[in-house]
Amino acid sequence: MPQHEHMERHFKLHGRRMDAPERERKKEARLAHKRSEFSQKVHGIRAKLYHQRRYKEKATMRKTIAQHRERANQHANDEAVAEGALPAYLLDREGVSRAKVLSNTIKQKRKEKAGKWEVPIPKVKPVADDEMFKVQRTGTRKQKAWKRVVTKCTFVGDNFTRKNPKYERFIRPSGLRMKRANVTHPELKTTFQLDIIGVKKNPSSQLYTNLGVMTKGTVIEVNVSELGLVTTSGKVAWAKFAQVTNNPELDGCVNAVLLV
Repeated sequence: MPQHEHMERHFKLHGRRMDAPERERKKEARLAHKRSEFSQKVHGIRAKLYHQRRYKEKATMRKTIAQHRERANQHANDEAVAEGALPAYLLDREGVSRAKVLSNTIKQKRKEKAGKWEVPIPKVKPVADDEMFKVQRTGTRKQKAWKRVVTKCTFVGDNFTRKNPKYERFIRPSGLRMKRANVTHPELKTTFQLDIIGVKKNPSSQLYTNLGVMTKGTVIEVNVSELGLVTTSGKVAWAKFAQVTNNPELDGCVNAVLLV
């Protein structure tokens, strides 16, 4: 183990307090007040450096918010001609088309960086830690209660190896590990069974994303090489994102909709 990972080693050996996440949340909530207090007291060269750093942070935040709000503009299109006969009061109206300000690929990359997708299920009920994890007591007298068993379906890669049981904090049962998903293409109205590459975003928690937990509303990455999909630049797409639409732990399989 590297020399500087003392805290990580301590967590593995002794576990963490049960209220550790709540304490971290409160500490983060108090951070704004502490920053405000410091910025009012600081002076001289330290103040200049501090305000310069805060300005950069705020600029990055503004860019992220702008990307979240990004929408396709609407512009008049003279070439758009409606099919069939039109009533007299609609003849003077111009056709409207969605202008492509940037190419689709650049837009898609920007949205991925901002963590935003056009998803079929926009709002998902969050999964609590009590429902997600089950306490497993270990030791000769069952005194140590710092291990957690994941009760939902998870994804782990092919080269995954478990840690030494002595240091393992989260246990992902092999019976709940999924490798393939039933993915429906929304335009073709066809379902394919595709390999899962990874879990991109679990809306409930970043911890669930890191563990590869798949619940309803989770965005996963699937291998679409066998579908022969082509990007706007003409390259064959081999991986795309899909959103889980069912509760895999209840159904025993992962159903998802492709994000086109």
